[in-house]
Amino acid sequence: MEKYRAAVIGLGRMGSTFDDEIEQGGSIVLPYCHAPTYDAHSQIELIAGADPHDEQRTIFGERWGVSDHVYSDHRDMLAQEKPDIVSIATTARIRAQLLLDVVDAGVKGIWAEKPLALSLEDADKMVQVCQEKGVALAVNCARRYNAYFAETRQMIENGDLGDILQITAYTQCGLSHNGSHAIDTIRYLAGGNVDWVFGEMESDEKAAADDDLMGNGYFAFDNGVRAYMRGMPTGVAAWEFDIIGTKKRVRTSPNALEFELLQNIPGGPRGRGLSARSPFPQSARPEGMGITIVNDLISAIENNHAPRCSGEDALKALEIAIALRESHRQGGKRINLPIQDRSLKILSSEIHADHTPARVRRLQND
Repeated sequence: MEKYRAAVIGLGRMGSTFDDEIEQGGSIVLPYCHAPTYDAHSQIELIAGADPHDEQRTIFGERWGVSDHVYSDHRDMLAQEKPDIVSIATTARIRAQLLLDVVDAGVKGIWAEKPLALSLEDADKMVQVCQEKGVALAVNCARRYNAYFAETRQMIENGDLGDILQITAYTQCGLSHNGSHAIDTIRYLAGGNVDWVFGEMESDEKAAADDDLMGNGYFAFDNGVRAYMRGMPTGVAAWEFDIIGTKKRVRTSPNALEFELLQNIPGGPRGRGLSARSPFPQSARPEGMGITIVNDLISAIENNHAPRCSGEDALKALEIAIALRESHRQGGKRINLPIQDRSLKILSSEIHADHTPARVRRLQND
């Protein structure tokens, strides 16, 4: 079994400390973020990290036993350490250039945070260079790696739910920031590509700018599936997904704490049937989602296939988000995909105040 040397660029919240914040189950199963996953994985040796902030480097180096291998400049780290796999867990503002530098260093695989980029032009370039150089690119739209969402997808592929008619998501979010998760989950469950969308944004003023924003959208897939996402405030329906098939239905509780499988049984008014809850298949040993991601990335490296959430998947999530906003900008017009103007962008809300590390901002707000 081959061993891989891994390094992390961006040594803060997602790069190292996010798992410390998780106190209960749901859509996240630990280990989840980058350094804890590498530390726990049997095929990975965590060898180094890079971050321009002194405190980030000190905390990371001491915690993961690599104090002599932390760098202020990622290019120095890449040249000196020559890792096989690199995580890019920085602000999205610099993610595109970092990825190009990492690919130039000759790595085998990249595990990047979402959104992939701020503009379609940058995302296109990132996907293209990875394809040209044969670098496997996995993006952390993590519900694809949750055991229960994966089980739902398997049930769909097996035909257990029948033909999928509608997917509805209640996911209050910025369309680029956590909208990356929402849109990608819808795509994963629908099993097709979006042909066109309608979008409604939170205001005309917000839609006119390039800043991240909340919005609602209707998606038409090439396989006949239709989807609706409510990204504006959702009240008590916090990050719920409802997948309706001709035979059965899967519905998640807020924040995916529970999954329920529903089907019609005889009875009810005029004999039209009653909705009955069935046991949802449960994993006896749910795997940490970071472990699942890295296993998938290693398989992609060794077997030359796309990761479960690939760079192309992340590109399409960004493109759909931008298309939803463009629909509002054009008075509710239907927007066909792909978008022709690749200069369009959304400035993900994660770049707000990113001169200060997200880990530090979180501590300041507690």
